[in-house]
Amino acid sequence: MEMAEEGCARRLRHLLMAPVLRVVLPLFFLGLMIFCVLCCWLLAQQQLLQPPEWDIAELQLNHTGLRQDPRLHWQGGPALGRSFLHGPQLDNGQLRVQRDGIYRLHIQVTLTNCSSSVKNIVSRRAILAVGICSPVVRSISLLRLNFHLSCTVSSQRLTYLAHGDTLCTNLTLPLLPSQNSDETFFGVQWVHH
Repeated sequence: MEMAEEGCARRLRHLLMAPVLRVVLPLFFLGLMIFCVLCCWLLAQQQLLQPPEWDIAELQLNHTGLRQDPRLHWQGGPALGRSFLHGPQLDNGQLRVQRDGIYRLHIQVTLTNCSSSVKNIVSRRAILAVGICSPVVRSISLLRLNFHLSCTVSSQRLTYLAHGDTLCTNLTLPLLPSQNSDETFFGVQWVHH
């Protein structure tokens, strides 16, 4: 008799649990699937918010008054409009890279008050040079541009830069570069490691 009651109780529990399991198991798997989808979405959002995996800078001239130093000093940041720094840093107006790799370097400089009479006299000796000036043991010339009879020079090139390299841009004294950000700008973009 006891065994019959035990078997009956077992069947009754099974009959009561079957509908519960039919509802609970699908809800459990549905919840697990929603959880996984949310985790994937949050990871994707987090990756969008992370800084880019490449270093890039677009800089504007930071100059007021007469120049005492042949080096051009640069500035960058969102408050300046189209100027930005992601990765590289400015060290006393000079661009310092933070990561080894191949970079695309570009520069354009336009001279201020460059009329046709001034062009013939001044522009012939005007030179814009870009190089690695720090660390001193790695001092290398990267670009050397002559204005010839023009008021503007521009160039770009690919070059390897190492972590800590500081780029200096020099313009023949006493020439003044235009402060217009459409005429005078400098930048780098990391393209490969």
